[in-house]
Amino acid sequence: MGNCCSDEAGGRAAVGGTAASQDNPINAPNDAVSHFLNSRGYHGLYSQIELSYSASDLRDRDLLSKSDPMVVVYTKGRDGTLEELGRTEVVLNSLNPTWITKHTISYQFEIVQTLVFRVYDVDTQFHNVEVKMLRLDEQQFLGEASGALSEIVTKSNRSLTLDLVRREESSRSTHPRNYGKLTVHAEECISSKTTTEMILRCSDLEYKDLFSRSDPFLVISKVVESGIPIPVYKTEVIKNDLKPTWKTVYLNIQQVGSKESPLVIECFNFNSSGKHDLIGKVQKSLADLEKLHSGGQGENLFLPSLVGQNYHNKVLKSQLFVDKYTQNIQHTFLDYLAGGCALNFMVAIDFTASNGNPRLPDSLHYIDPSGRPNSYQRAIIEVGEVLQFYDADKRFPAWGFGARPIDGPVSHCFNLNGSSHHCEVEGIQGIMMAYTSALLNVSLAGPTLFGPVIGNAAQISSQSLANGGRKYFVLLIITDGVVTDLQETKDALVKASDLPLSILIVGVGGADFKEMEILDADKGERLESSTGRVASRDIVQFVPFRDVQGGEISVVQALLAELPTQFLTYMRTRDIQPIS
Repeated sequence: MGNCCSDEAGGRAAVGGTAASQDNPINAPNDAVSHFLNSRGYHGLYSQIELSYSASDLRDRDLLSKSDPMVVVYTKGRDGTLEELGRTEVVLNSLNPTWITKHTISYQFEIVQTLVFRVYDVDTQFHNVEVKMLRLDEQQFLGEASGALSEIVTKSNRSLTLDLVRREESSRSTHPRNYGKLTVHAEECISSKTTTEMILRCSDLEYKDLFSRSDPFLVISKVVESGIPIPVYKTEVIKNDLKPTWKTVYLNIQQVGSKESPLVIECFNFNSSGKHDLIGKVQKSLADLEKLHSGGQGENLFLPSLVGQNYHNKVLKSQLFVDKYTQNIQHTFLDYLAGGCALNFMVAIDFTASNGNPRLPDSLHYIDPSGRPNSYQRAIIEVGEVLQFYDADKRFPAWGFGARPIDGPVSHCFNLNGSSHHCEVEGIQGIMMAYTSALLNVSLAGPTLFGPVIGNAAQISSQSLANGGRKYFVLLIITDGVVTDLQETKDALVKASDLPLSILIVGVGGADFKEMEILDADKGERLESSTGRVASRDIVQFVPFRDVQGGEISVVQALLAELPTQFLTYMRTRDIQPIS
């Protein structure tokens, strides 16, 4: 959920299940807030990026004066289609222009946002025409460039200089001529960094359970223009308490709209069935909540009740109090990237026999001669193509598990490249080549053990931390079956929760992965080791891989949207600051 939701120091405990409220009996379609938001187009970070442009050494296309350049900016979809984002003003008589017009774009960590920039020389006869009305086929094309937004925001100065080329030459030649340079600068909007910090408390909540007190949690939603509430935050569940005080709530101003935007705060009683009971709610803006805090007063909850054919708001004696209210500028995910932090990608692939004979078309490891990627290859590509921009050297540790190398015993963590000394490969293509090669050089075996692979990833993370490295590691485990060493895996995950590490587990094939969801703490309870130690934070995300329709974000990339939150949780709990 990006940097908008967090627990005490940057994360949050997600509450499983759906909300069955009395005024809205239709249950939300997903278990957690993140999935609820994803289904409605709200993904990942709530960062707005402002783009500005300058160019140098443009080609002169005018006979009696220099060119009069304008930039047209496009976003490029996964299917290659271009959608115009905006146009700059025309700078007269300049081959080294700096444009004033800026464009704003929402930054989404979990996808590759490709931008295309085209520079035109606007003919003199059109200088009095609004730029948005200009027909581009009537202007002289000076050159184009393209790049990913993540390439720009990961630069220390958030500026990327690109060579301008001609479209026809770039498609024909491996070394097209240079038609000048375009520099794109990205600046994060200040509202993306403004965070409100609140401690919320309720009193005199009503009993909703027969044999115990209620187990309350809060859902905070913003109200959009159509009047529909969109959830933006969930607190943790407090068990058996009618006077709960929740952990600190962090709300990003960008996320809720503004300080005056209406918010609905609903108090629910948690039910393991997922059908949570609405205890009561209030509607207040952040400005209203600030006044409640300064006045030391509570606000009565109300409960919509059906009277005849209409709903009436029944005022309850239960009250909501704001025990703390502060507003400050917090370091964002992008601040850390610009401050020298990097994400490092690691991958582990399941080579157990349950995947089927790789030489047969029904195998999950089958390499299709037509070039169509199998599920393992697709997961690697979809995660790797995003994370590669955040890894400077693009050298990725890659392992296999559950196979028998030639003339050797079954290994539960072997180097995918076949080396006995080093585990790294060069780039995403290197992972794909090592994977294909490994299929020819190992025999599929079993069982499915995660412990050794997680242990290796944790060791690399620990060594980096000990050496003062400012790196955060992301391990992708792709598997076709339920883990056999469940307790050993839990122990390894609890130990790794103190390290700069997140683990993304993708299940492929048709197995029943319900047991695997135990490892993903999104359902409420954090993992506990065999010694009784509880994980310091949630570092695991699990998802079964499935096909998606054209143009939709994949489930794998939807899970990537959670990584910035896990990253920020780690940094904030340890008071690690980005380097200026």
